[in-house]
Amino acid sequence: MKEKQESSRRSFIKKLATTTAAVAAGTSVFAADHPLKPFSILKRPLGYSLNDQINIALIGAGGMGTQDAIVALQIPGVKLVAVCDLYDGRLKDAKTRWGADIFTTKVYKEILNRKDIDAVIIGTPDHWHQQISVDAMHAGKHVYCEKPMVHGISEGPAVIKAQKETGKIFQVGSQGVSSLGNEKAHELLKSGAIGELNYAEGFWARREPLEVWQYPIPDDASAQTVDWETYISNTKKRDYDSKRFFRWRNYTDYGTGMAGDLFVHLFSSLHFITDSVGPNKIYAAGGLRFWNDGREVPDVLLGTFDYGKSAAHPAFNLSLRCNFVDGTSGTTYLKLVGSEGSMDITWDKVTLKRNKTFGSDDPFYLDKLKKAGSGYAERKKMVPPEEIVYDAEKGYKGGPYDHMNNFFNAIRNNGKVTEDAIFGYRAAAPALLCNDSYYNNSPMFWDPEKMQLIKK
Repeated sequence: MKEKQESSRRSFIKKLATTTAAVAAGTSVFAADHPLKPFSILKRPLGYSLNDQINIALIGAGGMGTQDAIVALQIPGVKLVAVCDLYDGRLKDAKTRWGADIFTTKVYKEILNRKDIDAVIIGTPDHWHQQISVDAMHAGKHVYCEKPMVHGISEGPAVIKAQKETGKIFQVGSQGVSSLGNEKAHELLKSGAIGELNYAEGFWARREPLEVWQYPIPDDASAQTVDWETYISNTKKRDYDSKRFFRWRNYTDYGTGMAGDLFVHLFSSLHFITDSVGPNKIYAAGGLRFWNDGREVPDVLLGTFDYGKSAAHPAFNLSLRCNFVDGTSGTTYLKLVGSEGSMDITWDKVTLKRNKTFGSDDPFYLDKLKKAGSGYAERKKMVPPEEIVYDAEKGYKGGPYDHMNNFFNAIRNNGKVTEDAIFGYRAAAPALLCNDSYYNNSPMFWDPEKMQLIKK
């Protein structure tokens, strides 16, 4: 493994030299105020094969589901024919947005029974992902399911089994996985751009009400306009509560908290970039510090994760953190740190920084070392890193479009998607175990290869 990494490193250095020469020749451009920062354009090859029209249905027409449908309809040859939701207002909005001829229902099995539907987008709260995914695939539908793939650690195997049994295309909606940024980061890591990976991190800072799940509650929200009994039919029975329906992410019966909403994106991207199958040890801490609005999930969450050595990567550590208290402290989608540099990764940009060292020319310091009898012939010192920015070309439609496009291409060509049920479960599991660690106040141990919880 060491020899392979060294070979990749040498290969990258040669590429870097070529890139620098190309930059000097004008095939790339330098930022005017940073003359030592090469800048490269990330491009998505054009072209796709358009065969038959694909008819889709949306199940769960809240904010994320609606946005997924909007993106899906940007793909040529895709038509939305039906929408399912448990709230009357969303069904009315669907007809306003997409046409009065759209079939609408509160019963998702009516969607699955229709012969004119090829695929479904599942944008429901997390506690319905598993059941609808399994039912949809067995009904002959391809499935695009929002992340996290499942609500509980025990639910993953059923989705994997259904995909294997039916052979349907199943993709989890962590949209960054298919982005230009993730693809470039994967390429750079494999080429030895940052040396040997040893650490990764990601963090978010939010404060705006919509960002922290204080979603608006419609004026007409009631037990008459919401099918509450269906909503809670697979979880704890309780009286109608508008907050639990419209602000479901705040409650453990329906949502998966910060880890399931945000950490899972990072696991998905990290696993794609590193070819990892997941961590072995998960530990989380945090608390409810600010949003004392009845929510059951923390608004500050810290997670640490140990990734063991594998054929794909060396052992490394991951740190994730999220706060809904202060929105000014910045956001990093993903940062990878290696022995020779680091990468800051977003869906449309990668900033590569490479350290360089050289011998100290400070005679005073060298004399001190000599008198100390250290035996050092020279003292290395840190200097500003070399920096290269890879940015998506103007007009790039973004990770969500790429991810949805990959889904429909796989349907048309009987192909494969990266974020299938196994990949999706391996991304969801450490996020869900992060919640378990937080509530149990103890580390969780996971076998990412066998996808099994380890009892200690």
